[in-house]
Amino acid sequence: MILTRTLLLSLLLGFSTFARAEQALPVTVSLLPQQVFVDRIGGRHVQTLVLVPPGKSPASHEPSPKQMETVAASRLVFRIGVPFENAWLPRLAQLAPGAKVVDLRDGLILRPVDLPPGATPPVGGAPDPHVWLAPPLVMRMADRIRDELIALRPEAKAEFEANHARFIADLKALDGDIRNRLADKKVRNFMVYHPSWGYFADAYGLRQMPVEAGWKEPGPRTLQMIIEGARQSGVRVVFVQPQFSQKEAETIARAIGGEVLAVDPLAPDYIDNLRRVADIFARNLQ
Repeated sequence: MILTRTLLLSLLLGFSTFARAEQALPVTVSLLPQQVFVDRIGGRHVQTLVLVPPGKSPASHEPSPKQMETVAASRLVFRIGVPFENAWLPRLAQLAPGAKVVDLRDGLILRPVDLPPGATPPVGGAPDPHVWLAPPLVMRMADRIRDELIALRPEAKAEFEANHARFIADLKALDGDIRNRLADKKVRNFMVYHPSWGYFADAYGLRQMPVEAGWKEPGPRTLQMIIEGARQSGVRVVFVQPQFSQKEAETIARAIGGEVLAVDPLAPDYIDNLRRVADIFARNLQ
């Protein structure tokens, strides 16, 4: 009987230790595409919380109290530079003092935000945060995610490295597909309402022409300059994203005899979404 109890106790202690070792690492990210990156590399070893849900704007989103309670358990927080992070990160230091905050932009060359004609660059303005829309930059971020996960769970290093290698291979294939789709386009300008696609444009030899500046709608004079620029550039499509108003985009489209098309920089199916975006650009660039 004593032997049986001892054996049972040993089994229970062993199971408890195993369960703790296998417990998924709680990781917090700002955006849905980041969740894809972390889940692809972390696999079964991570449980990822996304702070900006589908349909919400990372410019103005306010995490709910329930979200912040979940964040309090995080071991890792990956920031990416979107505006709402500046408001909630100081609160995070109080809620989760043990969490490590990692800026996925570290080591990347950041670009200024593109502005419409006549707009004055803000003094000390933040750089363009949309780094996740350039697959070559995501490869760099993937390296950082892999390294941070290995540091927290070294026993899973081989699995993280294998997952990372598969993800990098998919990103390289995506990068090649986008280059092929856009290679033969003579007109490289495209118009967007919100300037989300600057890093994408830089990666593939395009130039975005934004309508909005600093999250503000254009005034009448700026709107007229945008319309004239679109006519001179041969632009016939105004790209919008679902999280923003389309009113000004529709006004411009009517003025240039064009149309409004939606492309989503925050879609959760990251690789398939960028292929769709490249196809849409390819069909509408001359």
